[in-house]
Amino acid sequence: MTDNETNPKYGGEGSDDSGPRTADKSAQGVVAAFGQTMKTLRLRAGLDREELGRRLGYSAATIASFEQGRRIPPPRAIDRAEEVLDAGGLLTVWKEEVEKAQYPVFFQGMAQLEKQAMELQMYDALVVNGLLQTEEYMRALLEMRRPPLDLETIEQRVTARLARQEIFDRHTTTLLSFIMDESVLRRRYGGDAVRRGQLEHLLLAGARRNVELQVMPTVRADNAGFDGPFTVVMRRDGKRFLYVEAQATSKLETDPEQAGLASARYGIIRSQALNPEESLEFIEKLLGEL
Repeated sequence: MTDNETNPKYGGEGSDDSGPRTADKSAQGVVAAFGQTMKTLRLRAGLDREELGRRLGYSAATIASFEQGRRIPPPRAIDRAEEVLDAGGLLTVWKEEVEKAQYPVFFQGMAQLEKQAMELQMYDALVVNGLLQTEEYMRALLEMRRPPLDLETIEQRVTARLARQEIFDRHTTTLLSFIMDESVLRRRYGGDAVRRGQLEHLLLAGARRNVELQVMPTVRADNAGFDGPFTVVMRRDGKRFLYVEAQATSKLETDPEQAGLASARYGIIRSQALNPEESLEFIEKLLGEL
């Protein structure tokens, strides 16, 4: 992870970038090397792709995509392949690097920070935060991309985003604070059924003990978040980081002063928004209007 990491080519995870499945040559190399190792072990075991796919719960075509480096396997597939192929650690040794490769290179630092976070403070004004999105909502956003994404890219991004949501159930609890504009909740991305499912999911998430979910009403005359979405990460060593996305750029800011100012600004936004109880009542009201 580099300081002040930026990449003008790709949008970020929240904005559903349309960059390639593996963001740079190094990531492509990792995925290709893993795939070749998997193929070698499969042949050593005397299995064809159909049989290995049956044992792993995938089609022969998906196994081919894994082996050819066209699709990044999820962690559970790597663990299962390690077991089925009696790989002796030759597959799991790639696990961390393959997991990183599912994100554009600029987001890999943020993905690692999420795993190390003691607290996340997230303000969103355009779409529901990726950590709170339902699978249907994710697909609706990805399918709206122009130019269109191919099906493999959509599946890859959905898998990666769902994997990030494991943060809710970690043994070492992470405190998660979400504030989103009312306009985000009113958008009909994917249609009423998708919106209903997303609102219901927010109610469930907001009921978790480690989650604080707040809504910023559009009627507020004062909103310290008018500059746009941002995330503040507090690592377990107490160090803060600021992550910002907009259109075709993203930035991971490591300067303590900037991260501290963003955290203070988040506190102001939090005071201006509906409190958590009022916010859940507001979401229930929106659900009742559907």
